[in-house]
Amino acid sequence: MSELKYIIGIDQSTQGTKALLFDQNGRLLLRTDKSHRQIVNDKGWVSHDLDEIYHNTLETVKQLFHKSGINSRQIAGIGISNQRETTAVWDRDSGKPLDDAIVWQCKRAGSISQDLKKRGYAEIVREKTGIPLSPYFPAPKMSWLLQKKDNTDSSIDRTRLAGTGKLCLGTIDSWLIYKLTNDHVFRTDYSNASRTQLFNIHSLKWDEELCRIFGVPMICLPEVCGSDEIFGYTRMGGLFDKGVPICGVLGDSHGALFGQGCQKPGMIKATYGTGSSLMLNTGENLIQSTHGMVTSLAWKRSGKVNYVLEGNLNYTGAVISWMKDDLGLIVSADETEGLAFLANPGDTTYLVPAFTGLGAPYWDENARACISGMSRLTGKAEIVKAGLDCIAYQITDLLTAMELDTNQKITELRVDGGPTKNKYLMQFQSDIADKKISVPYEEELSGIGAAYMAGISAGLYEEDKLFGSMDREFYHPAQDRERWEVKYEGWKATVHMLGQHFPKKM
Repeated sequence: MSELKYIIGIDQSTQGTKALLFDQNGRLLLRTDKSHRQIVNDKGWVSHDLDEIYHNTLETVKQLFHKSGINSRQIAGIGISNQRETTAVWDRDSGKPLDDAIVWQCKRAGSISQDLKKRGYAEIVREKTGIPLSPYFPAPKMSWLLQKKDNTDSSIDRTRLAGTGKLCLGTIDSWLIYKLTNDHVFRTDYSNASRTQLFNIHSLKWDEELCRIFGVPMICLPEVCGSDEIFGYTRMGGLFDKGVPICGVLGDSHGALFGQGCQKPGMIKATYGTGSSLMLNTGENLIQSTHGMVTSLAWKRSGKVNYVLEGNLNYTGAVISWMKDDLGLIVSADETEGLAFLANPGDTTYLVPAFTGLGAPYWDENARACISGMSRLTGKAEIVKAGLDCIAYQITDLLTAMELDTNQKITELRVDGGPTKNKYLMQFQSDIADKKISVPYEEELSGIGAAYMAGISAGLYEEDKLFGSMDREFYHPAQDRERWEVKYEGWKATVHMLGQHFPKKM
């Protein structure tokens, strides 16, 4: 009798690393996880220790094996989903990082983006990549890393080393693939490449002009592979008896899109994490946004690419962490639901979480957070409620922009991520956006998507059977639309008060 086969999904996120074990029917059996440090200096720069992330990946898989009792011969394939835009540089020969990774939230490369805007490059970047020139994306981060003096030897010229091909510049997926594979291959997938501002989404390759603009030698960039290709084989630091294929790689939001079953044009999902990503599958149709969205690749699989419209938010779930860790309003995130239901529903407090500027659809890195509209009766519950409300308001901004870009009405939003457990937030999201909200009972959608991609690639899963059986909870919008429209207008007025310029027709 043949042994049962399994798929491992590795979800490397902003806060930590998870290892997920799936059976041959695609059911999630077991999860292990390990957090990593958030390194923040006095300038507010956010970094991650690359070696810590790699070792945490090995440890979570090791724990998964010990808890499950399976052996490496039973693993048919491995999928990886990763925090996107977080940018790394390391020595190609030794594998030693030259610096901590610059986290996607960090805007330390803002001066580089501003200089390129002044020199007239913004439209070239947007037209070729679908992404507005911004320090949140890897290209300016890579430029910053190359210009920085080495931590241990200031005489080392990183730009010169990069030009000789001795350095690797990539995102977290390419770092893990390099470290995990037996022969240290340097590869990325189309979803991650499309987020770098160096990848031409029309020609589907690294762009020489963009690399020249940002000062990033093309020789330092990874080979771009289809999301369902075999990236290499890993023994997981000696844990496996033989090499197991890494055969599914997706950026976390793309993984969630795939895991949600949004393979058809017009299907849309929102991932509520530290930040949030709203992603609309546009199929093989490349739509250039005129309302503050970005155009990226969903994936390349079976030789074909799918495009997406996407909007990214810097602070959604992170607002809950801020209320807990910095303000001390709550002890745990679970408290927010009860407090929001207890709060005065007529309170007019708005919180705009522009702690590091505003992402889509406003794209203002100079904006700063504010709380406004408080009365003498505003208390802890009302402020916590405003913190949850701002998550839904920001998602609604993105939905509105996408409807304008596609000239189509969106009726259902599929959602995932920790905050979607919050019943107050999900009902408020449905009410304020006037959409049906679909919450799967399955969690870990990013990891599920990468694992499913790997399982299909390995021939273990049949796609039609995977996505038809996911159970969901639904929230439906309230009928008194005028009340919710007034609330949303109040939100837009508060954002406008910060000096924002709304995208055209918004």
